[in-house]
Amino acid sequence: MRWRTRVSVLIAALAAAQATSAATIDVNGTMRSYTVQLPAKRPAPLVVVLHGKTQRGADMITRTAWPQVAKREGLAVAFPDGLNHAWADARTKAGPELRGPPPGTDDVAFIAKLVEHLVADGTADAKRVYVAGVSNGGAMAMTLVCARADLFVAGASVIMNLTEETAVTCHPSRPLPMLIMNGTADPLIPYGGGRGSSYFAADGFWSTEETLAFWRKLNGCEAADADATDMPDKSPDDRSTVTRITSRCPDGHDVVLYRINGGGHRMPGFAPDARFPRVATGLLGPQNGDIDGAETIWAFFSRFH
Repeated sequence: MRWRTRVSVLIAALAAAQATSAATIDVNGTMRSYTVQLPAKRPAPLVVVLHGKTQRGADMITRTAWPQVAKREGLAVAFPDGLNHAWADARTKAGPELRGPPPGTDDVAFIAKLVEHLVADGTADAKRVYVAGVSNGGAMAMTLVCARADLFVAGASVIMNLTEETAVTCHPSRPLPMLIMNGTADPLIPYGGGRGSSYFAADGFWSTEETLAFWRKLNGCEAADADATDMPDKSPDDRSTVTRITSRCPDGHDVVLYRINGGGHRMPGFAPDARFPRVATGLLGPQNGDIDGAETIWAFFSRFH
């Protein structure tokens, strides 16, 4: 009865999303839009959730479990909107396949100003601010950890790998815990690196192993895996499974990989992540239903403050 679970999760998400506030903020003369799910008690932990390319913040509200996680845990969650439905992450040489925001867009400044605004108005606890993103939003989350580690406590990147350019420009002011969640059958962001099989794929991605090794080195962790745990296959019909790979790191510098075995360019979840799931499966590969991306990320984030 998986469909009943998905319907109930969607209904819960829509109900939780009713407690949201849409607003704009001026960033270098450009009005930028965002939506915030407000907590009952403030200041509260804040999670900044970054959508993928072609999406908007609203998609993260209706197609992920972040709204009900926020309501249950008493979080503030910000869902900002990228210009042209994309983020200006550190990949300036991505090419036409990854056409992004207008030239000169400074999304690091946008997210930093948004965080500072939500701290200043009493919504967010400055000591408990986290950033998570999916696809292009995952690249932006890594860019923010690299550029403004002072603002965040931990980061998470879903279905994205580093490139040489993003790696060499990454100089965080301090190590931050990092969660990575990638699918081995992703046609856009290849698990093994290089160029994906999709017509829309760009070239030049590092492998997930290289991306994991980068964060481990940056955080002072040992190079080898600490442990690899196969998660329960709760949804055998999704054609994918999950392995959690941990690292031996100094306290508070944790690096964790959730490898979605057979998973596509999709965020794992108990609810559909696309308006037309069958079409999405054909274009992007399977969505895993053994774990929920938002639930898993918050379980990781909640350990750090």
